[in-house]
Amino acid sequence: MTTRTADIRRETRETRIRLTLDLDGTGKARLDTGIPFLDHMLEQIARHGLVDLTIEASGDLEVDDHHTVEDVGICLGQALAEALGDKAGIARYGHAYVPLDEALSRVVVDLSGRPGLQYAVDYPRERIGRFDVDLVREFFQGLVNHARMTLHIDGLRGFNAHHVAETVFKAFGRALRVAVERDARLGDATPSTKGSL
Repeated sequence: MTTRTADIRRETRETRIRLTLDLDGTGKARLDTGIPFLDHMLEQIARHGLVDLTIEASGDLEVDDHHTVEDVGICLGQALAEALGDKAGIARYGHAYVPLDEALSRVVVDLSGRPGLQYAVDYPRERIGRFDVDLVREFFQGLVNHARMTLHIDGLRGFNAHHVAETVFKAFGRALRVAVERDARLGDATPSTKGSL
């Protein structure tokens, strides 16, 4: 069985990132982005997606968290694309609803080969600690563009901003887990009538 792993390195004037991903992991995460809230959210993807994820990142946090958050999303998207290869035999689609107390989010994934993000999440405040909630969308936009996936994210309810964000990341992890799962009935077939994704 082919291993579904990736090792991504990205270095710009703004960030330096090393990311490793194993799609067939057990949910282990070693994360050091310099942004504690982002680490907490990435851990949700690993744990609920049952992927092993290691990220070491340094960025121009003295300017803003934006470059680091976006570039981590880009690297995770690149890793997903590399680890999935030709996507033969995968389920392709996945969805999940995840609650956390009063908050509830829905995420739907299509590993379509076509990047597209529909993001409809309202937060009751602009920051969670020092983390700007606008950066959640930036993270997923970078991921979607480089994984070449279609992703719908809907925050259905919630009045605690931390809970809202956490349900988004947990739901993404769970939807991704379903979408990347190998389907024994497909064998090595590609899950598309076009024959490729």
